[in-house]
Amino acid sequence: MRKVILIGSYFLIIIGIIIVISHNSLKDNKSAKAIVAGEKIYKVQCLVCHGKTGKGEGAKVGTAINNQHFLNTVSDKDLYNDIKYGRENTAMPSYGPRVSEKALTNLVAFIRNWQTQELKVSAPKTISGDISNGKKLYDLYCQSCHGKAGAGKVNMGTSISNPQYLKYTTDQQIWISTAYGREDTRMGPSLKGLEGVRQLKKDDITDIVTYIRSLSHK
Repeated sequence: MRKVILIGSYFLIIIGIIIVISHNSLKDNKSAKAIVAGEKIYKVQCLVCHGKTGKGEGAKVGTAINNQHFLNTVSDKDLYNDIKYGRENTAMPSYGPRVSEKALTNLVAFIRNWQTQELKVSAPKTISGDISNGKKLYDLYCQSCHGKAGAGKVNMGTSISNPQYLKYTTDQQIWISTAYGREDTRMGPSLKGLEGVRQLKKDDITDIVTYIRSLSHK
């Protein structure tokens, strides 16, 4: 009787393993199809600005989105919102009215597939600093690329006072981008101890983020 029970248990374990493997295979196959479909959409809709490799080398010079620091900072939902709602008064239109929901999720899958590293980045849980000092530091270190009051500069830095950017980007995400920068771009790290020229203290970065967040009320 015990032998029968053991054989039955082994059989159930084997069946369970087969089911898990089959489920993962179906999931991987589905993901692969989404990536392929997303690449086709990317080539038609995004390549002209973000470039063939996503490094921002397109003819119209868009933001580098094939970037490990960027991809480690944003969720799939963040990517979805960025694409669907765009950035008003910039070269990044809202794609919500232009493509289907399926196309949006496939495009997110394609972009996410560029992520090849898991980076250790972190930000304070609560970000509330000195706006006045934040403005001084912003004007000194950030304005040359991102423009006065975060308006952005063509071929230099994206608009960080843009309503959609501020709506769909958290304070922690802005803090991480400021502190750790974006590899292979003009945006070098700013946090003290990293290989950047600015060497700002954590509180200084918090002040800058607090100032940037205040731009949403202007």
